[in-house]
Amino acid sequence: MTITLKVSDNTREKMIEYFEDKRRAKTPPYAVFQAEEADTVVTLYESGKVVFQGVSADIDAAMWKEMEQSLNPTKKVEMSNSEQKKEKKEVIVDPKIYHSTSIGSDEVGTGDYFGPIVVTAAYVPKEEIPFLESLGVKDSKKLTDTMIMDIVPELIKRIPYHSIVLSNREYNDRYNDDINMNKIKAIMHNKALGIMKQKCPSYDYIVVDQFAVPGVYYHYLKGLPSVVRDITFLTKGEDKNLAVACASLISRYIFIREFDKLGESLGVFLPKGASHEVDLMGMKIVDKYGFDRLRECAKLNFKNTEKIRSLVKEK
Repeated sequence: MTITLKVSDNTREKMIEYFEDKRRAKTPPYAVFQAEEADTVVTLYESGKVVFQGVSADIDAAMWKEMEQSLNPTKKVEMSNSEQKKEKKEVIVDPKIYHSTSIGSDEVGTGDYFGPIVVTAAYVPKEEIPFLESLGVKDSKKLTDTMIMDIVPELIKRIPYHSIVLSNREYNDRYNDDINMNKIKAIMHNKALGIMKQKCPSYDYIVVDQFAVPGVYYHYLKGLPSVVRDITFLTKGEDKNLAVACASLISRYIFIREFDKLGESLGVFLPKGASHEVDLMGMKIVDKYGFDRLRECAKLNFKNTEKIRSLVKEK
């Protein structure tokens, strides 16, 4: 999610003070600073434009919008969210699927250089939908990692699920010219869904947050002894079906815990994603432990690996 807010000089000074201890070492061109606030990257430009990017961008942008309104009550606030406009056009919720008893699956970690891939299948009886909505699962994209760590323990007390965690070493061992990221994901989804079908055989729909068109998805599973085929594939599935939303949140919860454990084992604070900051951390890990250690903590097929090699050579 990306949100842009125009701030006045007095709000700008408040932001400079607030983010003093949260700034990144590198600053983009024409920016006063770039900083991290939980799951949001905040960039303040010399023009007074502030860009909020990340899962909780709307929450942080709303906070500074209120500050701007408070300090400048007669001034009209300029704020835009192009992705929100796009989502309004794209997200059409089918009430039959949303209000159904369903099994849904989703994955986390595929865009992060460090950390595992986690796929979860969750079972949601339609009677549990009001409970899930009261927890905030309906608006899962608005939940920060901190909120997820609070909500999911309550969620899993009532929602059956099965998660599969693929470590970095296992991922690197499997990935090759014939087995790409999407094939690995398809195999993991199929296994998790198969287990949930056995645990909870009474359902109206099986919903997968679509990452490949159905024909390609099933081609990835060719040759497997057991394939789940009664699937409804939905883009932005977590917005359209609460079983997918639960699967997403549970996967994120497990990913965060595994990610933190990984950082502790390395004695560092690992950054998420695949940014330049990740490259710099990769270089530090190689300096400390040697290049082979990346096999245990990173996805080596990412472009970050070559960038880390270059950074190490430049030293």
